Amino acid sequence: MVAPSTDPGWTPLFLKAGAVVMETGGFMSHGAIVAREYGVPAVVNIPGVMKVVKEGCKVVVDGDEGKILLQ
Repeated sequence: MVAPSTDPGWTPLFLKAGAVVMETGGFMSHGAIVAREYGVPAVVNIPGVMKVVKEGCKVVVDGDEGKILLQ
């Protein structure tokens, strides 16, 4: 899931997400906390990611290193 940010209304979407990438937020943001609770890899605070990732693009997310790779 690639999003500008998340809020509690997005929580059900995390159950289907393989990973979460957000333009804004920090390690204590809603998206980061919910991703940790669900065991979903997440990288947050990547300004402009919504403009770079196009529909259908494969995104590899390394939550431990805080990096994403577009393929």
